Amino acid sequence: MSQADISKVRSTLFHYKGSRVKIRANKGRQRYDVNEGIIKEVYPYVFMLEITDQAEEAARVVSYTYSDLLTRDVQLKLCEA
Repeated sequence: MSQADISKVRSTLFHYKGSRVKIRANKGRQRYDVNEGIIKEVYPYVFMLEITDQAEEAARVVSYTYSDLLTRDVQLKLCEA
């Protein structure tokens, strides 16, 4: 994992800022958290997602690092409009 890889991921996420994505996050011990959210902010070291919980009808903001994407601890997939 090099700085160029992280910069490429950052610029790609910046391009999709405001887009709806499906998030699959590794919670350890082969447990995964799957949600849908919107890419809200892209910062130099982290990016923020707003996840809407349909059961509670509330939104929460979570942050991940770009290395989480590169190590596949977090996987993002664009949702179709």
